Amino acid sequence: MTEAYPLHWPPGRPRTKRQHRSRFDVTFARARDEMLEQVRLLGARLPVLSTNVILRRDGLPYANQPEPDDTGVAVYFEHAGKQMCFSCDRWDRVRDNIRAIGRTIEAMRGIERWGTGDMVAAAFSGFQAMPPPSGPAVAAPPPWYEVLGVDPRASLADCRAAYRAKTKTAHPDTPTGSPDAFARLQEAWERAQKSAT
Repeated sequence: MTEAYPLHWPPGRPRTKRQHRSRFDVTFARARDEMLEQVRLLGARLPVLSTNVILRRDGLPYANQPEPDDTGVAVYFEHAGKQMCFSCDRWDRVRDNIRAIGRTIEAMRGIERWGTGDMVAAAFSGFQAMPPPSGPAVAAPPPWYEVLGVDPRASLADCRAAYRAKTKTAHPDTPTGSPDAFARLQEAWERAQKSAT
């Protein structure tokens, strides 16, 4: 199952070595909403936006959250009975990579409207999601401050307060919690303590 957080980059897709600043002038919310609208207009179903941005319950990032070290974005969805994935890490901000994916899907919809159906089918064949790798993938954990939702320079007291607040929603005994979320939180708190010493 594809995770929204942390980033689930499609296996086998190369990563950009040098990122650039884009000229997109867009907020995270607008980029996300417009991209999801393009997915809907495409006739796709079940979109999952996967990034290294920690989101609130309303789907927006927490305030004052620093841009993650890895600004890549992957969007998974089902189209014509097949799992598809668009990914982008060319830009140095997550919102710009989301915007780029939205614009790409919009352009492909244009090909569908103005071109021939076989061109779209050929183009989409390159975006089919690869099956998960046979062995367990070991991804680097996200930075502890992203998991806790604090500034990297936050005091240990601020980190402790954030940790305690997040345990109320991450604990498996709560409706929104899970063992994985709680384990990630515990590990982040341990790393925060080590970084303070």
